[in-house]
Amino acid sequence: MKKSTIWLLAVVMAFAFAGLLFLQVKYVSILIKTRSEQFNETVKRSLRQVSKNLELDEMRRYLEEDLSRDENNSFVYQGTLGGETLGQITTRQKYQLQYTDSKGAIQQIELQNFSSQKIEPLASLNTKQPTNSIINTSKEVQNTIQRRYLYQRGVLEEVIFNILYTANIKPIEERIDFKKLNNYLKSEFINNGLNLPFVFFVINKDGNVVYQSGEIQKQPIASDVITQVLFPNDPPSKQNYLRVYFPTKGNYISSSVTFFVPSVIFSLMLLVTFIFTIYIVFRQKKLSEMKNDFINNMTHELKTPVSTISLAAQMLKDSDITKSPAVFKHISGVINDETKRLGFLVEKVLQMSLFERQKTALKLKEMDANDLVATVANTFTLKVEKYDGSIDIDLQATDSTIYADEMHITNVLFNLMDNAVKYRRQDVPLTLMARTWNENGKLMISIEDNGIGIKKEYLKKVFDRFFRVPTGNIHDVKGFGLGLAYVRKIVEDHKGTIRTESGSGNIGTKFIITLPLIKS
Repeated sequence: MKKSTIWLLAVVMAFAFAGLLFLQVKYVSILIKTRSEQFNETVKRSLRQVSKNLELDEMRRYLEEDLSRDENNSFVYQGTLGGETLGQITTRQKYQLQYTDSKGAIQQIELQNFSSQKIEPLASLNTKQPTNSIINTSKEVQNTIQRRYLYQRGVLEEVIFNILYTANIKPIEERIDFKKLNNYLKSEFINNGLNLPFVFFVINKDGNVVYQSGEIQKQPIASDVITQVLFPNDPPSKQNYLRVYFPTKGNYISSSVTFFVPSVIFSLMLLVTFIFTIYIVFRQKKLSEMKNDFINNMTHELKTPVSTISLAAQMLKDSDITKSPAVFKHISGVINDETKRLGFLVEKVLQMSLFERQKTALKLKEMDANDLVATVANTFTLKVEKYDGSIDIDLQATDSTIYADEMHITNVLFNLMDNAVKYRRQDVPLTLMARTWNENGKLMISIEDNGIGIKKEYLKKVFDRFFRVPTGNIHDVKGFGLGLAYVRKIVEDHKGTIRTESGSGNIGTKFIITLPLIKS
């Protein structure tokens, strides 16, 4: 698959996931907004009912006060019966209403109501026929009910006038029982399905808080406080307000969309899986390309020693060459060198095969790491001295017994020292140091040189397969990017770790290997 095709699929899938997440988030925001509006509307409906209940309570209180008031109070009922003529009575009711206006002056209103009805005198009941007594009694009852009606209507009119002209003058504290108000609120909220803790405030006409039902830990947001006018029929300038705040409103609304959380989590998991898959695809494609390059390079590298050895073998068939010891020795040397080179290339192929297996078959045995480091360093001395260099050995580890595969650990140390020779500075004599010491109950081995070093951005990548530090247009060092990858794999298979450090100014490189001791 082409790289552009993979990128196209990645972009399309990323766009699809982004759109899906956007729609989900948008849906949640709309749902939360709708639930919040429904919550506020439910609270407002409950507050309107509470306000209506308070008005009914106030009217009931005025009725009770008026009914218990004697005739000397501000309302006087005078009913007169006059002009009894031939069984017809004309009734006149007169109502006098006294009240105090906003300036403190006493005012009077006189209301009159006239009504005529036929009422038979009680004295004439005995002169009537018995058949008419039931009719007369019925009429008398009707007259009595009518008189009671007129009286009660007068009482109600007086109560209405008192409410209109005197109720709003009283302080809100005298008009409301706050405990009863709290019970009203709680009852209405529960009836509407809002069994939540709340705090309410009563604000008087001057804008001051006259009552607060509880403490609030933090200042509420204005949009979370719902306001209702107490006694809406009061004049606008004398209106009082009830404000209610629900501290757990956010949790209540959020709980209604908790079902959506798993959907978002699964979507994010799917997105992460997709991103990881795309990463793996690109990585595998890169490894595949590197592997192909490795095979192509290896093919060309194998051709050279094979053709050289073939040519040398053909020359040995010549009888004249066999008669010349110097030429024979030279050709034998060429065959020997190319055989070693061929063996080195085959070893690289074998190293390559190690990465195809999940676990390396190690032949572990007890060995002394100090002796191993000293042996490898001594073997490498001639190669270092060939480039006018020197190698120092500092074996400070007092406990150096480990379980290890001698062949693979030896190859690890050879690879690290060989890299020091390959990447030396041409104008500076090579200095190589091999050290061992104990730290935190483990064995530490370091290989340090004064070569060209590694830039910081490449320190973690040098252990990747096929990775080679960029050197610009200079290609004087051949390789396949497998040496350090092989080193890390072998060290990790021995339950150890390896890290690299670069000296100041990117001069010199230090590899530090940590291995568990045998007693661990």
